[in-house]
Amino acid sequence: MSEKKPRSTRSKVFLVAVNLLSLAGLLFALRGANLGQITNDLATMKWGWVALAVLADVCVYFWHAIRWRVLLLPVVKFSFFDTARSIYVGLLVNEIIPLRAGELVRCYILSRNPALPLSVALSSALIERVFDGIWLCLCLVAVLHYMPLPPGFNYVVDGGYALATAVVLVAAALSSALFRGSTTKWPLGQVTPNESHWRRSLRVLLADLQIIGHSRSLLASFFQSLPYLLLQTLPIYFSMRGYGFDLSLSTAFALMVILRLGSVLPQAPGNIGIFQFVTREVLVKMFNVVPDEAARFSLVLWGIVTMPLLIGGLIALSTTGLQFRKLHSDAQSEAAGLSQSKS
Repeated sequence: MSEKKPRSTRSKVFLVAVNLLSLAGLLFALRGANLGQITNDLATMKWGWVALAVLADVCVYFWHAIRWRVLLLPVVKFSFFDTARSIYVGLLVNEIIPLRAGELVRCYILSRNPALPLSVALSSALIERVFDGIWLCLCLVAVLHYMPLPPGFNYVVDGGYALATAVVLVAAALSSALFRGSTTKWPLGQVTPNESHWRRSLRVLLADLQIIGHSRSLLASFFQSLPYLLLQTLPIYFSMRGYGFDLSLSTAFALMVILRLGSVLPQAPGNIGIFQFVTREVLVKMFNVVPDEAARFSLVLWGIVTMPLLIGGLIALSTTGLQFRKLHSDAQSEAAGLSQSKS
């Protein structure tokens, strides 16, 4: 009990610090924004472009569902509906609960299928993040090559280096599990006498990861990760056009890359705060957009890319037959049991 209390206190302090940082980012982004003008901005928006932005945003996560399904094909053959539903419920959780709790929830929903242990589902999500990190680093290199950053943007480069280091380390650890030896060394049906639960869980995890590592699905999923990342440019570009900004697709690409880099940081639910800060800073300092317009657009863009996630997440949640609070608590309990079995 004495160990749990300090951990709980540290978690609360960390959560408060994250929310305060996000709030500071939001206030800084909206300084001098003349928010009274936002009603007029909305009245003059071109809603055809906004509709395209929403459609593109939905397509991004449908593509994510396809990629996750392909990655897991060697282990369990899920339907597109299964992975899409899990992803949208996870996105809903991310919009409401801080620190990306939706990543755990989406894996938990899929692992309700007895053929997929939660540990394997979580590992598959980690593999996806490694793929995303690799392509994001390469896209950042392209941005830095074609669009030199203005003074004061060194944190973008530093963030890129930090992400690249983390990706390399995690990729090395995953590779040892994915490609080590042959899957025949880990027979799923063979249980040794007196084998503990955690040893069997570890054996199942390694066996399933090796099956993924020896499958073409891994390579297919890796290459599917590039269009998944590039598709995220379209909601931003269409939103810019709808708002009235005459900015290029390359501008939207640069903003997408830096926003994705910023999303790696712990932050408040829905990325609020950091999202607005990054959007304003990039548009003003890199592309000379008027500061108050850039600040108001940061709110509009956030709304356009967030509302489809909330609506889609609520629809997806309704198909699970589960309550939001119970789903989150069950996912946490399952993950806690998994960590305890390995300790």
